[in-house]
Amino acid sequence: MKIYSTRHGQTDYNKRDIILGTTDIVLNDTGIAQARELADKIYGNEEIRIDLIISSPMKRALRTAEIISERCGIPIITDKRLREWNYGEYEGMHRDAEGFPESKREFGVRMGRTGESLLQLSHRVYSALDWIIEQYADKNVLIVSHGGVCRMIETYFHDMTTEQFSGWFMGNCQLICYEL
Repeated sequence: MKIYSTRHGQTDYNKRDIILGTTDIVLNDTGIAQARELADKIYGNEEIRIDLIISSPMKRALRTAEIISERCGIPIITDKRLREWNYGEYEGMHRDAEGFPESKREFGVRMGRTGESLLQLSHRVYSALDWIIEQYADKNVLIVSHGGVCRMIETYFHDMTTEQFSGWFMGNCQLICYEL
């Protein structure tokens, strides 16, 4: 089994370095182009065989998944456990907001006082991954999600120090493969 992971295409918030978690906004033109480029990369590539797409239900991820599905003929299901991290009061602020980078290092503290802690996020994402591996062990799956979720997926497959975790970044429509 292979699990592929990608982050949705660009949104206007991403372009402006605005913290984007639970705000459910659409892809911008660049994000649509990125999704099409990723779909073209997957289509007909004998080294990338995907049987199923499992997507966050949020608009930006789901639209990315739909573009890939339409080009490649791969079915999609959604899983709400793959929605983006709830950043609490940081939502909508600039990425260099006071305290935001440090908050990514505090595993037991709710992000922005009202959001999810890293422990809550990891529970949610790890349970989704455990389920995907159990249900689809005979398939190659593409997960379409978000930056915070992609970071958590990376920790599922590779050990990371706190420093590595807080600095890890996934680009829009970047594709990573994890082989089980």
